[in-house]
Amino acid sequence: MRFHPILLTIVSFVILSCNGQTSKKTETIETIEAQAFAEKIAATPNPQILDVRTPEEFTAGHIDNAGNVNWLGDNFVAGAEKLDKSKPVFVYCKSGARSQKAAEKLEELGFTTIYQLQGGILKWDAAGLSNPSNKTIGLSVAEYNKLLISDKKVLIDFYAEWCAPCKKMEPYLSKMTKEMTDSVVIIRLDADKNKTLMTEMKISELPTLLLYENKELKWKHSGFISEVDLKKQL
Repeated sequence: MRFHPILLTIVSFVILSCNGQTSKKTETIETIEAQAFAEKIAATPNPQILDVRTPEEFTAGHIDNAGNVNWLGDNFVAGAEKLDKSKPVFVYCKSGARSQKAAEKLEELGFTTIYQLQGGILKWDAAGLSNPSNKTIGLSVAEYNKLLISDKKVLIDFYAEWCAPCKKMEPYLSKMTKEMTDSVVIIRLDADKNKTLMTEMKISELPTLLLYENKELKWKHSGFISEVDLKKQL
């Protein structure tokens, strides 16, 4: 089968154009794990670290020397424009969703080297890279263990108000709390209000579900799960 020279030229142009776009994006934005993110920050003189969470989240705890420009606010572009576009910028959020969008916007604005923290500060904390704190935020591990004392199964749901999958699961979890009260105790814990537990238990993704029976962990799941599939575990 022979192709017309003009057709071959058009196809070649399209392929090269697509490859060029992909290459440009790959070269500009690099999503890396927490340890590599920390190492690159350490190796960069006066690193530009951009925390794109809300001011409230930032105040509760952030990476050293980070600046805060809220991705969900009205002044993200104006705040980002204050940074040096010719130098690397390290961007992160809570779990990675907002920082991905922010990184793409930074690329549009002309930043040439963008490092995004994979999994956000949840992964950073789980990797033990946060500054140690003697302050207990939320439930302590001892208090958490008391929640597991029951003659029924206990389902713990770590969630956050900003987490889209968490919001999607909330209605049916509320319904199951009432429908399955004779066999399962369902407890929802706000991750942002229980940072000590998140760190101690190395929970780095939301939502995270933990199912216990006689205080023993029987099942763990991170990410969205349908009502049907969850009920199969219960």
